[in-house]
Amino acid sequence: MTTVRREAFGRMPPEEGGGEVEKFVLQSDSVRVEILSFGCIITALETKDRDGQFSDIVLGFDTLEGYTSKHPFFGTVVGRVANRIANGKFSVDGKEYQLFINNGPNSLHGGAKGFDKVLWSAELLPNGVRFFRLSPDGEEGYPGDLKVWVTYTLSGRELAINYEAQASKTTPISLTNHSYFNLAGQGSRDVYDHEISIEADSYLPVDDTQIPTGEVAAVQGTAFDLRQPVELGKHLQKFHLSGFDHNFCLHQGQDRRLVARVFHPPTGRTMEVHTTQPGIQFYTGNFLDGSLKGKGGATYPKHSAFCLETQNWPDAVNKPHFPNALLHPGEEYNHTTWLVFNTA
Repeated sequence: MTTVRREAFGRMPPEEGGGEVEKFVLQSDSVRVEILSFGCIITALETKDRDGQFSDIVLGFDTLEGYTSKHPFFGTVVGRVANRIANGKFSVDGKEYQLFINNGPNSLHGGAKGFDKVLWSAELLPNGVRFFRLSPDGEEGYPGDLKVWVTYTLSGRELAINYEAQASKTTPISLTNHSYFNLAGQGSRDVYDHEISIEADSYLPVDDTQIPTGEVAAVQGTAFDLRQPVELGKHLQKFHLSGFDHNFCLHQGQDRRLVARVFHPPTGRTMEVHTTQPGIQFYTGNFLDGSLKGKGGATYPKHSAFCLETQNWPDAVNKPHFPNALLHPGEEYNHTTWLVFNTA
């Protein structure tokens, strides 16, 4: 049984329209998740350890002010296009579009005011909540009206996130959730003792601005071979890596498949990621620097969390040999990611 309830969380600042922000609490026997109507943000996600004790395993803030101020996309849904678009430029049907530049020379996670920084309308479901918004033609430089639905449902140990969209003009789209996880509990110092595996035979090398070079490189014999579980801290040391911020190329197909698994031996918590998406960005919180005050006064230093963002490949709109990034009028964008929590 999943219970669902809604409650007030705060009001947007007057300069942002002053709308009411709601929090939705989804709870089963083994998982409790809190989600805001602002940015579809997962603010808390509590799961059990092997002794049956609940801990909150995602980074975030106690108040709305934390989320309306500048932060590294904690728990948000990002769009229209997750990840980076080179120079913020792309062409559709012979017309060039220029996006806002907000990450070095590139456009990142939808631009200056992406889907993470707006209020969504919400509809309660028996076991979850569905959010909707209309992204108007020209928003952040993107073509066409885009209707977007993001649905969170909780069933036992499984949290499903479904993304649907329809466009009035051809537009690039790639939606993801940007939660930062630490299976030891948010506020824990690092994720070095986590064991991770990713079901990917290839990954995308990037240039010094984090844009894929276009090469699809085999993981075999490299630091990116995570097909067997590795202990993160030891693995980073072994390969002299400052962290991961890379797209792993998943087996193509519309079916649900297991793509990543994380295990935290001290608590026994495990998290599996299943998805229909063609890629997963593995990010180890390299840009966290301890300056943000999080939930319960916690600080979040470098490598104190990881992200597993299921999405299309970065800059796919400019790379014809990457999976298709365009949604055409009359088509339906529809992807789902499932997070499954257990103990071992």
